[in-house]
Amino acid sequence: MGGERNLPKDEGLDNSLKLLKEGYEYILNRQHRYQTDVFETRLLGEKAICLTGKDAAEIFYDNSKFERSEAAPGRVKKTLFGEGGVQGLDGEAHKHRKEMFMSVMSKESLQEIIDLTEKQWDLFAARWETKDEIVLYEEAKKILTKVACEWTGVPLEDDEVEDLADQLSNMFEASAAIGPAHWKGRIARSRGEDWIEELVEKVREGKVNPPENKPLYTFSWHRDLDGNLLDKSIVAVEILNLLRPMVAITVYICFTAHAVYFNKEEADKLKNNDSERLHWFMQEVRRFYPFFPFTAARVKDNFSWRGYEFEEDTLTLLDLYGTNHHPEYWENPDRFEPERFAEWSGSPFDFIPQGGGEFEIGHRCAGEWITMDIMKVSLDHLVNKLSTRFRSRI
Repeated sequence: MGGERNLPKDEGLDNSLKLLKEGYEYILNRQHRYQTDVFETRLLGEKAICLTGKDAAEIFYDNSKFERSEAAPGRVKKTLFGEGGVQGLDGEAHKHRKEMFMSVMSKESLQEIIDLTEKQWDLFAARWETKDEIVLYEEAKKILTKVACEWTGVPLEDDEVEDLADQLSNMFEASAAIGPAHWKGRIARSRGEDWIEELVEKVREGKVNPPENKPLYTFSWHRDLDGNLLDKSIVAVEILNLLRPMVAITVYICFTAHAVYFNKEEADKLKNNDSERLHWFMQEVRRFYPFFPFTAARVKDNFSWRGYEFEEDTLTLLDLYGTNHHPEYWENPDRFEPERFAEWSGSPFDFIPQGGGEFEIGHRCAGEWITMDIMKVSLDHLVNKLSTRFRSRI
């Protein structure tokens, strides 16, 4: 074929160590260096294409051009996602499984998450009054573990909360780790899947009876495209794909506390409990702070974009962090300015802290609404509902 352009290339036999060293800014640095939103590199021994920006995100989430199966490294599946989960499905199988997730995201169920989060913040704050010091990260993990289990219908005793909070956090803390930390995450996932599989068996045998509107019930009785009940191992993966990311919102809560502390003028604007301003602040935390660096897919079939050739099966990374800091879409992207969301258009491709595209049919995180609700409640507590004396000790 004629007319193809050569992709800008980050030279080197393998740039995996550069990625680990530079972290979230690896792709963004090269976007600035080469003045391009697309370039080629080599990672983990294979060619990879890196993309940044709104137009790139729109192409990346085109299911006719990219697929997610086999895109995530095996070590990530062993800790973060699990084997056989919705993140690795494509086509009708993905759509059908995604519908299962979206079915538990009703207006009523999301309001329940808000109520549960409010309740747990109040309960934990009362306990903290007797302590000289608390570690927000550790306490927020326990808050969200309680919220996640109650909302999903997973039974949890009070003396199990701390251990489960640590187990779930090991899964997302170890996703990119190597050595002992990685094995800690693998052990945590294996233990978690065994536990949920046993619970699913008990639900199907009538020994455990969660309410029918709870995810544990819905997922346990969900049938695949062939009309068969999901294997209990798959149900376990998907239940953990609710519990784990809900507890992972702890990271955003700590980022929120950091933003409150270092942006006092903006935080002061929240003290009248203005819901709109709370929303802007929460959204700016999600844009400004790095949670996920990038997401991965593989080219489904050969295609051309902007004159560049994308060959079948090529690993492709979409820069989430860089897109959220792209100067073409965000004025002063390195400044924390919540009011930028007062007039934000709501594009599903330029603001992608948890993936892009549409919720129902695409790979945008089904739990994004949960994240926003929990963050907004937590922000309100940090700013308005904890005493000044206590906030000074966070």
